[in-house]
Amino acid sequence: MTRAVRQLRKAARIILVGAPGVGKGTQTGRLTSRYPQLASISSGDLLRDNVRSKTPLGLQAQSAILAGTLVPDSLMLDLISSELHTRGWLSALPSSPASNITSPQNGVSLNPDASFILDGFPRTATQAFNLDRLIPINLVVHLLTPPAVIIKRIASRWVHAPSGRVYNTEFNPPKVPGRDDITGEPLTQREDDSISTWKQRLKKFDETSRSLLDHYEQRGCLLRIEGNSSDEISPKLFAEIERRFA
Repeated sequence: MTRAVRQLRKAARIILVGAPGVGKGTQTGRLTSRYPQLASISSGDLLRDNVRSKTPLGLQAQSAILAGTLVPDSLMLDLISSELHTRGWLSALPSSPASNITSPQNGVSLNPDASFILDGFPRTATQAFNLDRLIPINLVVHLLTPPAVIIKRIASRWVHAPSGRVYNTEFNPPKVPGRDDITGEPLTQREDDSISTWKQRLKKFDETSRSLLDHYEQRGCLLRIEGNSSDEISPKLFAEIERRFA
């Protein structure tokens, strides 16, 4: 697929929503290659990096993880806002201390040129509501692929465990079979990549994502794109990005 570089004339703040295995990571990679202004911000990567670096936020997150509880939504928001501050996209207003970055009324200023894809957060309507108070998301894309097609992909999926990079031998193969493109380290298949496990995961996603999608549909920024493969979905996604932001 052509990777023509394009410029965005309007800031794009995007969330990709889709069932496990639908190809959100593939679409994110293609979007950031095509539109260099777009950055990918992964809440999972932020969490792991902060835990590894033992930052104050990372230590809080680690405490929750060790206790066997979910990382609080407020902490995930703090991780995201901290990253936006680090990139110079989010700054506290003069009348509000930086510690109030997640408070009502925001107390922050978002750089109008900041363009990014937020990955992994929000996952619920409550999380989306809280995120709205921090970042004005202007496009949420629901990627749709039939469950039977997703399950068929699983047998062909390989991962680089240390980084989480995902490959598929049918449509996104590694340059060297069985080896990660970046490090050259061996790829593996996850133990939980069984058909029964995936059926349960797809069912759970369908149940938990409804309120999230309803939230963004009510806000008027939800777009649904269907396709049996990433190559079917990408042109439709590119066309919408062009129409809205280029």
